[in-house]
Amino acid sequence: MNNILYLECYAGISGDMFVASLLDLGVDKNYLMENLQTLPLDGYKIEISRVKKMALDACDFNVILDIDNHDHDMNYLHSEHHEAHHHNHSQEQHHHHEHRGLKEIVEIINKSQITDRAKEIAIRIFNIIANAEAKAHGVSIDEVHFHEVGAVDSIVDIVAAAVCIDKLNIDRVVCPKIYEGQGFVRCQHGQIPIPVPAVVNIAIEHGLRLHYTQIKGELITPTGAAIIAGIQTEDKLPEEFIIKKIGIGAGKRKYDIPNVVRAMMIEVK
Repeated sequence: MNNILYLECYAGISGDMFVASLLDLGVDKNYLMENLQTLPLDGYKIEISRVKKMALDACDFNVILDIDNHDHDMNYLHSEHHEAHHHNHSQEQHHHHEHRGLKEIVEIINKSQITDRAKEIAIRIFNIIANAEAKAHGVSIDEVHFHEVGAVDSIVDIVAAAVCIDKLNIDRVVCPKIYEGQGFVRCQHGQIPIPVPAVVNIAIEHGLRLHYTQIKGELITPTGAAIIAGIQTEDKLPEEFIIKKIGIGAGKRKYDIPNVVRAMMIEVK
């Protein structure tokens, strides 16, 4: 029998929200932590906790970067946003922080001891992001570099997502639509419209169905969009199904709706 995952993204999607929803769905946190510890990365720690989102109990997955591994590039958003937007750059731009390219990130993933399937999923997701950023900046995929800080955060989120998907042995992923806000986000080069260019490019390339809301702010992050693009198999729910389990993953933002992703294991009778 197929294991079918249904993702309900009324408050958008980000990497940490997705991982938290699958932890809440049943992935053992110790199993996840043991796998992440095999990554040749440092400068971060992970906190997994329970939080309330408008009275809804949810799991929170938080990647906390060391103080000396933190810089202004994590704080691009307007005050109405509460989650960092990881901006990527072509290699012709130079800053005092180290950058990682796709090749280096793939090497980090391959040096870990996660399963081969989890590695394949993680690398697929990173390729999706890199292709979208390359198109946004008008450069080749080899010229796309992630800021050191953003790269650590993204690697942990994406590898965690891949490990969780693999552990749950999910065969099919249904995501009918992803809700998005409106307005602008501030990045190093000024303000860019929502959805941000990388998200737009991922949606175009992979046929993601977006639904605009009246919420002011970015609901869909590039990492979140890339995860959906990398694992989604269909966008139509079965007419009838049974919900076997549910997991609720918390985001870091505060809006007029619960900032959560609901992940459901469903069964078709």
